[in-house]
Amino acid sequence: MAFRSKRISVRWSCVVLLAFFLGTAVAALAGPADWPEFRGPLGNGMATQPGEAPRGLPLQWSETENVKWKTAIHDKGWSTPVVLNGQIWMTTATPEGNDFFAVCVDAETGKILCDQKLFHCDAPEPLGQDVNCYASPSPVIEPGRVWVHFGSYGTACLDTATFKVIWQRTDLPCRHYRGPGSSLYIWKDMLYLTMDGVDVEYVAALDKTTGKTVWKTDRTTAWLDLDDTGQKKRQGDFRKAFTTPLVIEAAGKAQLISPGSYTAYSYDALTGRELWKAHHTAYSPAVRPVFGNGIVYLMTGRGDAALWAVRPDGTGDVTDSSVVWKAEGKMVPNESSPLLVDGLFYMVSGDGLATCLDAATGEKAYSERIGGNYMASPVYADGRIYCCNNQGKTTVLKPGRTFEVLATSKLDNGFMASPAVTGKALILRTKTDLYRVEQ
Repeated sequence: MAFRSKRISVRWSCVVLLAFFLGTAVAALAGPADWPEFRGPLGNGMATQPGEAPRGLPLQWSETENVKWKTAIHDKGWSTPVVLNGQIWMTTATPEGNDFFAVCVDAETGKILCDQKLFHCDAPEPLGQDVNCYASPSPVIEPGRVWVHFGSYGTACLDTATFKVIWQRTDLPCRHYRGPGSSLYIWKDMLYLTMDGVDVEYVAALDKTTGKTVWKTDRTTAWLDLDDTGQKKRQGDFRKAFTTPLVIEAAGKAQLISPGSYTAYSYDALTGRELWKAHHTAYSPAVRPVFGNGIVYLMTGRGDAALWAVRPDGTGDVTDSSVVWKAEGKMVPNESSPLLVDGLFYMVSGDGLATCLDAATGEKAYSERIGGNYMASPVYADGRIYCCNNQGKTTVLKPGRTFEVLATSKLDNGFMASPAVTGKALILRTKTDLYRVEQ
C-alpha cells in the first residue's frame, strides 16, 4: 500500500510538473506577445502592465548592436507596424500619393512576404507642407484578417494567409487637405473610421467582415462663426483632425471617444448616437485619448493646446460640468499620444519636452527636455518608457515622479511611426527601414 501510494505520488508529481510546463508555454503564447493596432493590445501604448514580469526587451541598440534584422520599406509611410502570429503589416505610398500599398514582413526573418498595391489615384490632393504623408493611418489585425486604410483613397480587408483582398471601399468621401492621419480601430464586429476633412467631418462604423456601413455620424461642431470682417472662420486646417478613437465602458454605456477640431465627442459605440461633447478653442488634434481611473484624458489640438481630464458620465454639452482639470502650455503634444501608468500621466511634446503629471490632479512632477522632435508616441514596457524621435534617437525613461534617463540609442534614420512590441523584441520603423531590435 505504501509502495502504491509512493508510485501515485510520483505520478501525480509528474502530472503537476507537466501541467506547470504546459501552462507556462500556453501563458507565453497567450500573453500580450503581439501588437494588433496603433497603440498596442489595449490601445494605450502599454506592452506590459506595472508589476508584470519583464519581457526582456533590449535597453540599448545601434545599427550594429541588438539588431536581429533590418528590411528596407519602399516609398513613404508613417503607419505603425502591427504584429500578429509571426507577421508584421504596415502601409506605404508613393510620395506623390498616386499608389497605395500594404506590406507584410516575416517577423522572424525580416523577409517581405507581401507587397501589394491596393489603390491608385490619378490626382491626389497635394499635402501642401511636409507635415504628413499618404500612408499615415495604422492598420489593425486579427487572426486571419488585416485591415488597412488610406483615408478617402481607400480602405481594404485582406486575408493574412492568402494575401487576397476580401473587401475594399473607395466611396467614403473626405478632403484630407494635409493627407489622412486617423488610424483604424476595431471593437467587437465594427471597424471605426474617422474622416475629419476640410469639407466633411464624420465618424463611420463598418462591419469588419463585409465592409458595409453600420452607421455614420456627422460632427455637430459649429463651423460658421464669423470674424470681425464678416468672413467665415474655422475653414481649411481649422476643420481638420487626425485622431484615432477609443471605446470605453462608462456610465453604463460603450462610448466611442473621438476628439475633433474645437470639440471632443463621445458617441454610442453601437449606434453612433452622440452622447456628450466638450467645446474648446484648438484645432487639428492628432493625439489619441487615454482612459483610466474613471477619467478620459484628451489633447485639444493646435493653437490653444491643452490637456483636458474629463468625466465621461455626462450628457449633452459637458464643457462646464465634466472637466476635472486642465493643463496648458508648450508641454502639451500635438501629435505624440500619451501614457497613463500607475496614476502618473506621461507625454512628450513635439519639441522634446518630456512631462510627468499626477493623473488625479494635473500637478506637474517634472518637465525636462530629452532632445529632438517627436511625432511617434512613447511605449511602456518592462518598467520603462521608450521615446523615439524624428532624428532616430530613442530615449528610455524610468517611470516615476523623478526624471531619470536610463539609456539612449540611435538608428540611421528618424522615426515618424510609433514603436511596436512583440515577445522580447521592439519593432521599429524609421523613415526608410523596418528593424527587429532584440537582445
